[in-house]
Amino acid sequence: LYNKNIYPPYAGGGGFIMGGALAKRLHKASETVELFPIDDVFLGMCLEVLKVPPVGHGGFKTFGIVRNKNSNMNKEPCFYRSMLVVHKLLPPDLLKMWDLV
Repeated sequence: LYNKNIYPPYAGGGGFIMGGALAKRLHKASETVELFPIDDVFLGMCLEVLKVPPVGHGGFKTFGIVRNKNSNMNKEPCFYRSMLVVHKLLPPDLLKMWDLV
C-alpha cells in the first residue's frame, strides 16, 4: 500500500501535542495525501508534505511504563509528574494514578 521502502518519521500513537496553526496546515495537507490505513504513519506522511519533522518527548509512554509492581514509588505522585501519555494501564491502575496525581 505504501510506495516507498520506509515510512516517514511519525509520532507513535496514543497522543501528540501541536499548535492550532499546525493542525490547520495538517488538515489541508491531509487532503493531498492518499489515505493510509495506519493513522500514525498517515500523520507522518502529512507532516512530510509540510516538511515538519515530529519531535519525540520522554513524557509519551506509548509502550507503557516500566516499574516494579511492588515498589513504593508507584504510590509517589512524582513518579507520574513528567508523563503526558501512558498506554497499557488497566482501568484500576489509571484510577490509582489519577488519585495520586
